[in-house]
Amino acid sequence: MLVHQKIGNIDSTEVDSNMIDWLSLEWYEMQKRIMHKRTQSGVEVAIKFLGGGQNLTQGDILYQDDKTVIAVNIMPCEVIVIKPKNMFEMASVCYEIGNKHLPLFYHEDEVLVVFEAPLFRLLSASGYNVAQAARKLLNPLKTSVAAHEHNGGSSETLFSKIMKLTNPQQ
Repeated sequence: MLVHQKIGNIDSTEVDSNMIDWLSLEWYEMQKRIMHKRTQSGVEVAIKFLGGGQNLTQGDILYQDDKTVIAVNIMPCEVIVIKPKNMFEMASVCYEIGNKHLPLFYHEDEVLVVFEAPLFRLLSASGYNVAQAARKLLNPLKTSVAAHEHNGGSSETLFSKIMKLTNPQQ
């Protein structure tokens, strides 16, 4: 089966009593435009998104007929769960992880990042409230900032602006 676009989401589309045949994907596959996979029941699905901006999300419907719905299921993976105590700590931890160019995810009041032992040890040693768990990475933090310097340039950075907003004592 060839899929060129998603046709809805099970949260907002009527699926009646149709059987849901899950297409399980890893978190990093959600942005892929071309891939070949098999559903839970063994149906071969070829995804070929031609246009941009068609990232997949949990529950996206790729096919539907009167009996079956093929929908996306993001598989859980090992993550670092960070529970910041306040907005200042939230800004700090997001900056630290973002500076390593790792994708961040947000769920309720937690920051999630794919598990890496050295990062886990660094965050623990820095005093952040961290834990290791298996979670679905559903809500990526979308960030786009101007280019920045790693050599300590003298101009005010995005991070210093955030820190001033979240910590008025500075």
